[in-house]
Formats: sequence, structure tokens, C-alpha cells
Amino acid sequence: MASYPLSEQMSAFIDKTLSFTSPDDSLAGLRQAYSQMCRAFTPPYPPTLAIEDFEWAGVGVRAYHPRRAAPPAGWPCILYLHGGGWVVGDLDSHDFICMELAAALGALVVAVDYRLAPEHPFPAGLDDCLAVWRHLAAAPFAIDPRRRLVAGDSAGGNLAAALCLALRDAGQPLPRSQVLIYPALAGPAPLPSRREHANAPLLSSRDLDSYHALYLGGLAPSPGAMPLLADDLSGLPPALIVVAQWDPLRDDGVLYSERLNAAGVDAVLYVGEGLVHGCLRGRSLVPEVDQMYRTLLAYLADTL
Repeated sequence: MASYPLSEQMSAFIDKTLSFTSPDDSLAGLRQAYSQMCRAFTPPYPPTLAIEDFEWAGVGVRAYHPRRAAPPAGWPCILYLHGGGWVVGDLDSHDFICMELAAALGALVVAVDYRLAPEHPFPAGLDDCLAVWRHLAAAPFAIDPRRRLVAGDSAGGNLAAALCLALRDAGQPLPRSQVLIYPALAGPAPLPSRREHANAPLLSSRDLDSYHALYLGGLAPSPGAMPLLADDLSGLPPALIVVAQWDPLRDDGVLYSERLNAAGVDAVLYVGEGLVHGCLRGRSLVPEVDQMYRTLLAYLADTL
């Protein structure tokens, strides 16, 4: 971390995150350590929210919404896809941001417990996300069909972008917007940030290569797994793309925003100065993260 000019608060956040280490190199150990780390950054459920687990289209989901009647036109709805390299993470790991979005925006947030690699490599996770998106119209909630969007961080940002591409190609209704937070979009060639920040805190380029290999499961890369491989980005929903300054994935988001704008899609890029990958959990702990949340919440409020 010495080569990265991090704030004192960010350094403390990174130290706390890294204090949760796996007892061994096994997948089970990795998942256990990740879950313990996530719990350490997750606040209690606020009494103002109703939080319920369901199974929709054969996929586990968790729904968050204010404890009040839905608006007359139905809830504005955010489908949230969690990060974790397609390998770790679940409905508990991203409670912290789903609760924040539901409470701050007065929205219904639906988190997806998609299948994980390597047990279920691509396209299993994407198929689960698509199944839940297509089920929203039949969900046991009044949802405003004009105010539905998809959001995700890291691997979840990848899945959100891939979901939009798949829906466009199928000629099906698209989200109002796509919100991609430090997304892993996998360009056709290594981008500069992969080299410049190869050993960045909380995610290295070596980690990223390992996660990609587990997700692909031996399949050749394709736009569904790596959205930057798509030849045509026209006709996609508007986007907010948030990237972290010190992140090997930074240029994935930068290039995707440039290509979306070139294709006539309104894409807003936010480069979070002083941020590292995985910093969403630094809410109220790191001023730079709070600034990112202000941008994120303002965009979502305007969109919904």
C-alpha cells in the first residue's frame, strides 16, 4: 500500500478488511472469511424497512422496501447484483448497500442470490439474473414498470451490463438505467490499469485473472461473460459507471463509458479519487466513499 497515496481513513478501512483471512486456500475457507468480513461492515436492519426472502423463478432473492404502502404507480425498483468475483458473496454480503438504497430512495430493492462459480460457471449466474429480471412483472409487489433499473458492483457490475446486452439482443424490455460500480468488463486486451495497479489494495490483477478463469470454466470469452467484447453497444440503457482510482479494473469502466457514449448511449463516468476496489463498505468511515455515495444516490434519485 506504500505506493498508493491513501487517506488515513481509507488505509484503516483496508486494514480492517484484510484482517479477515481464510484459514486455508480452500474455496470454503475463502467464502467463510469473506462472509465474516461482510458481517463486520453490515449495520443492523433498520426498523423502517421490510426485508423478506423469496424464491422467484427458482432463484433466491431478498426484497427490501420501506414499511409503507407502495406508491400509486407501484414501487420504483432496483435489481441489485452483488460482487465477489462470481465466486463469493450471497444475499447477506451486500445487505449494507441494498438497505441504504431502499431507505434513501424509498424504493424496492431486489437482491439476487445467483449461482456461483466454479460449481456453476458462466452462464449460470447471468441466467439467474435474467430469470429474476423477467419475473419482476409477476413478483408479489406492485412495481412501476417505467421505473426499473439494474445495478451491481464488481462481478455484479459485469452481470448488470451483460443483462442489458442480453435483453437488448432478445428485443425485451430494458432497464431504465444500468449502474455499474467498479465493474469487471474484461477488455479484448489488458488495459493500462491492469498493469499500473497490478498490486492494488483489496484486488490484484492476479486475483482478477483467477476469478475470470473460474467464471469462464474453460469456455472461450464472449460478450455475455465479458461485455467489452461486444461489437455493438447501441440501444442500451443509459449508464452511470463508477470506477476507483487505485483499481486494476478502473479502465474497464472508463473504456465502457467511452464506447457507450460513442454508440449514442448516455453514459456518466465517475472516477472516485482515492478509492480502491471493494470500498463500498467504507460508507460513513471514509469521506471519499461518502462522496461517491452522494453521486450514486443523486443519479439514482434522478433516474427513479
